[in-house]
This record gives sequence, C-alpha cells and structure tokens, in this order.
Amino acid sequence: MVSVGMHYDVLEGKEAEFEAAFRDVVSGLQGAAGHTRTRLYRDVERPRSYLIYSEWTDREAFMGFVHSRAFADVTRWGREAILAGPPRHHILTAE
Repeated sequence: MVSVGMHYDVLEGKEAEFEAAFRDVVSGLQGAAGHTRTRLYRDVERPRSYLIYSEWTDREAFMGFVHSRAFADVTRWGREAILAGPPRHHILTAE
C-alpha cells in the first residue's frame, strides 16, 4: 500500500472553491485502478491549510494518476487561481 499526503495552502476566500474541486476529483477517482480512498482534512489552527490523504494499492497506480490529464488540469488550475504557494507532497510506502 502507498499513502500520500498532499499539503495545500489556499488563497483567502478560495476555500469553498478548493473544497468543491476536491469533491470533483474524488468523484472522478471512483473506480480508478489502484485507488483505495482519499480524504480531505483542514487545519483547525490555519483554516486555509489543507491535507489530502490518499491511499493506493501501489506506487505505480498513484504515479499513473499523477501523470494523467485530469491531474495536470486540476494542478494547473490550482496554481493559477487557488493556491497560495506550491503544494507539498509526501509519499509513504508500506511493505
């Protein structure tokens, strides 16, 4: 199994838009090869800071998603209109 933590800081006033986009992406992941689950968490001390926690059966499945057109489109949109800084991704592998 592979667990992925994706950290995002969102521009002020863009929180609802970010959360709606998250729901759309997760809906698109339903049935994706290797995807197990994805959850969105919001920092109670910094309400514009989010963590997307995602589980995949293996690293190859996750990397397939990362290299998909859908991921490229949503990350470009995020950089241009939503994010306050670059995302930070951490991949953990359980053997």
